[in-house]
Amino acid sequence: MLTYRLVMEPEAMDNLFDALSSPVRRRVLDLLLEKPGQTVAGLSASFTMSGVGLLKHVRVLERAGLVIAEKRGRERWLYVNIVPIQQIYDRWTTDYAKFWAGRVVDLKERLESGAASGSTSTKAPASGVKRA
Repeated sequence: MLTYRLVMEPEAMDNLFDALSSPVRRRVLDLLLEKPGQTVAGLSASFTMSGVGLLKHVRVLERAGLVIAEKRGRERWLYVNIVPIQQIYDRWTTDYAKFWAGRVVDLKERLESGAASGSTSTKAPASGVKRA
């Protein structure tokens, strides 16, 4: 089985974490997830800051690749792009998931083989884990 992993450049990763560090920008992402295709003017109703201030936050999100803008006439319709977050998730969880999936399968097989043979042994398995 082939596994492809998209590598995120250090600068892109810094931009992503910088973008996610602000509660205002996280709220913008939440609002765009709830209602995709909003404009900055539409989003500004949910904030007390000026439209210009909000636009600066949106630009940080765009630079991080978290928001994509589609221009329609004079308006820019905004959408969330979840790919950068998925890349970070994959980077740090894929190897751990493989490790634990193998351990869970091993545990399942041990438990099932013990149940099938009717074994009630309290002898510790080779891994050093004591049975209750």
